[in-house]
Amino acid sequence: MATTLLNKYGNIGEFFGEVATVVTLTLILSLVEALIILPAHVAHSKSLDRNQKLYKFNKYAEDVMDFMRDKINAPALKFVLEFKFFGLVIPVAFLMITMGAFQGGIIKGTFFPSIASDRVSVNLTMPQGTNEKITDSIISVIETKVWAVEKDFTEKYGIDGEPVVKNVLKQIGPGTAQASLRINLLPGEERTFGSREITNEIRDKVGEVYGVESLTFGSGGNFGGSPVSVSLLSNNIQELKAAKTELKAELKKNQELKDITDSDPQGIKEIKIQLKDNAYLLGLNLNEVMSQIRSGFFGRQAQRFQRGQDEIKVWVRYDRKERSSIKNLDEMRIATPTGARVPLAEIATYEIERGEISINHLEGQREIKVEADMKDAQASATDALTDIRERIMPEITAKYPSVTALYEGQNREASKVSGSAKIVGPVILLLIYIVIVFTFRSYGQPFMLLVMVPFSLIGFAVNILSLLGIIALIGIMVNDGLVLISKFNSYLKEGLKFEEALFAAGKSRFRAIFLTTVTTVAGLAPLIFETSRQAQFLIPMAISIAYGIMIATFLTLLTLPVLLSISNYVKVYFYWLWEGKKPTREEVERAIKELKSESEEISIKEI
Repeated sequence: MATTLLNKYGNIGEFFGEVATVVTLTLILSLVEALIILPAHVAHSKSLDRNQKLYKFNKYAEDVMDFMRDKINAPALKFVLEFKFFGLVIPVAFLMITMGAFQGGIIKGTFFPSIASDRVSVNLTMPQGTNEKITDSIISVIETKVWAVEKDFTEKYGIDGEPVVKNVLKQIGPGTAQASLRINLLPGEERTFGSREITNEIRDKVGEVYGVESLTFGSGGNFGGSPVSVSLLSNNIQELKAAKTELKAELKKNQELKDITDSDPQGIKEIKIQLKDNAYLLGLNLNEVMSQIRSGFFGRQAQRFQRGQDEIKVWVRYDRKERSSIKNLDEMRIATPTGARVPLAEIATYEIERGEISINHLEGQREIKVEADMKDAQASATDALTDIRERIMPEITAKYPSVTALYEGQNREASKVSGSAKIVGPVILLLIYIVIVFTFRSYGQPFMLLVMVPFSLIGFAVNILSLLGIIALIGIMVNDGLVLISKFNSYLKEGLKFEEALFAAGKSRFRAIFLTTVTTVAGLAPLIFETSRQAQFLIPMAISIAYGIMIATFLTLLTLPVLLSISNYVKVYFYWLWEGKKPTREEVERAIKELKSESEEISIKEI
């Protein structure tokens, strides 16, 4: 599933698009069910029969609901309505504690979850030009370590002695400097440990391997890119490479990071020649000298002729003895334009360096990307990236002023989502507000519902999927609020005083709101408690909705009445200041204004 998800969604925008499509179709079908099918079901329901026998279970459930409503909800609601300041301070305090814990790192947050897998991959990269036998010998040693770890895990976690590793596939290539192992584990349902656990154990067992370009141990996939990805930009190659080296050294000190790699591996060894001044005086240039050296060691075509149906090419170069050592360069004779021959050592110097495999550019500058993964899937990549941004990179950029840093990978995708949310989020909330305004014909009551939205974040550890859960939660919380406010307005129109109507609405709507919570949590329970490793990808969203709706239940039953009561006081005193006379608490409510308006219209019609 991990590979499928990573291959299917090229970026997080595609993922959100498909989720939005599924949600939209589900809502359309639910509307059809509620408006067309459900009324028919209700019409044939046995509950409409007054002589219907009440079973013991139903009686017990009724008693439980009455107890919770009368002995728990009603006293709590009466208390917060009497001590409004205290009732409002409690959720505000919890929200501040949550935000403080998140900012302080007590509640860990990572924007993208790690995807569980049934496969572990080991990727080895040696310096370019490494003999295939050397690469094969190193990956083979790692394979023996894998089987040693497999034996330990089978003894510890195996069921009926069944090996936890199904097979190990070894591959050399592409090229002679690369090799890989694909370790296929038992399906997640048949083992009691995660792929990261055995991956970390294999890494510890292998230990430090010297002379390799990179050695990474991967398990699963990282949705949205690498958790830690820093692009270093500069046109000063020396400073750029030095900054890369120092950044990698600092990342290796972080015990939470693993598989630290960069996009600037060393290439094969190259001989770099630089001419002396006297070479130009002899009429030589670098291209001519390089051409003669290449012809001597690699060869130059001297003749081509036809022999029957075959074409024969004759190449001329030094014999094996004279081209078997780099030292032969010192005595090599270079022909000048006058026909004279001079030793290469007299007109040029040379040094052996590793070349470039790839050259990347970003925003018009040379780029080297440094990436790392998290050892623990539950660890916060956000904290690691914050440490790099605030502590490590300022020191590096101060030392190498031409170098700048961009934070890519998951951070880049997170920035895209956050940027979109800043634009789309307010628009969505505004549309919700407008719809509720048209429903209640009031500006204040819908605003109280939106004020409750931030309180739904109490206790959350956020990643992209839990954020989707919060978005779904907003709809559920608004729906619960609409149920309570509608009943409150109805009681006002029936002639109850403000406090009586508010208390009665909170008490009478307890059953509907509580049952919404119970049924939603019960529906999500199978997913929350699913043991399949692949299901771990969706569990954060299910937990967000289930946990959030339980918090929203308390907010709707207790905090919303307090907000309505406080807003009523504000309207009363504002009206008093504006009109010069103090109205009753009921007179400023929209429901009473509508009732008076309807009465006046009836009176006019009668006249």
